[in-house]
Amino acid sequence: MAIEVHDVPEEKYFAAVVDGAPAGRAEYLRTPELIVFTHTEVDPAFEGRGVGSALARAALDQAREWGLRVLPQCPFIKGYIERHREYVDIVYGANAD
Repeated sequence: MAIEVHDVPEEKYFAAVVDGAPAGRAEYLRTPELIVFTHTEVDPAFEGRGVGSALARAALDQAREWGLRVLPQCPFIKGYIERHREYVDIVYGANAD
């Protein structure tokens, strides 16, 4: 199962696609300095298959590439960052300790 993630800037979300089928999305608001992740969802048909993690990882990697700070209002993205401390340095207002 190949999970592809891409940005859909006109709709303000990252899309996860599995074998051509929409599998999930991470919605965001963006300013020149900050990206706020507001909601993440995975289609029930794809739950438990790593789609959410792939989506979070790709979205956070893209935020880092864009040079943006991250404000994780979405509980899923927040939890992902708590479990993957390599992203703490891009969290708005957080220390990397």
